[in-house]
Amino acid sequence: MACRAVFFDIDGVLTVSWKALPGAADAVRRIREAGLAVAFLTNTTSRSRASIGAALRSVGVGVADDEIITAAVIGAAYLRRRHPGGRVHLLNSGDVAPDLDGVPIAGPGERPDAVVLGGAGPEFTHEALTEAFRHVLDGAALVALHRNLYWATDDGLALDTGAYLAGLEQAAGVRASVVGKPAPEFFRAALELVGVEPGEAVMVGDDVAHDVLGAQAMGLTGVLVRTGKFREETLAAADAAPDHVVDSVADVPALLVPAAADTAAEWSGG
Repeated sequence: MACRAVFFDIDGVLTVSWKALPGAADAVRRIREAGLAVAFLTNTTSRSRASIGAALRSVGVGVADDEIITAAVIGAAYLRRRHPGGRVHLLNSGDVAPDLDGVPIAGPGERPDAVVLGGAGPEFTHEALTEAFRHVLDGAALVALHRNLYWATDDGLALDTGAYLAGLEQAAGVRASVVGKPAPEFFRAALELVGVEPGEAVMVGDDVAHDVLGAQAMGLTGVLVRTGKFREETLAAADAAPDHVVDSVADVPALLVPAAADTAAEWSGG
């Protein structure tokens, strides 16, 4: 089946610390010029979708806000579906309130129906994690916007939510519902956004498990880039092999555009 759409992870693929990686803007432009649909899938929870769009445009990456799918957007849909009207206790570094539209936040002293963990940062103190732990023990559902263990910054790799979530799950004796990548709902939302079937889409990411293998499990073609959080030892230890591995997002147009021009092209990996 021919390639009709390309989904880009953002952090570590197009940007690091919101600075564009070499060739990122040109790669997105060339993919669009080839007539392929584009969407941006991110577990980033430090910014809202509108803020992410503005940040990408400021470094030359052409994107419309409604082409961006965030873990918070998917999480809000999940909470409205599974806990309609329920109040949530949110622990997150950054403001994602606009993406949680319609989800009431519990006030001080209110018992939440769900504890939601977003992206880790200075807010993940002993006191804050203990408060979340106690809410879960009292019966609140545990929801995580993602399970990423770390992410790439200008200063190097930094711990992320997954490192804290594992301890919270073990302490409380529960398993969190995770709504960000690699949750199938995340990739389905992207496919619905651009109107293609899984076999017609390509996912480009720097996280072999959450971005690439998660997409491949849904029937998409996976492309792993050697930037951002990429580590050779993580790739070697992965449960399966990516369909493609390239040095950076700058190499993606050369990989995909010739196949996109050939409507008979088949994606068999390589």
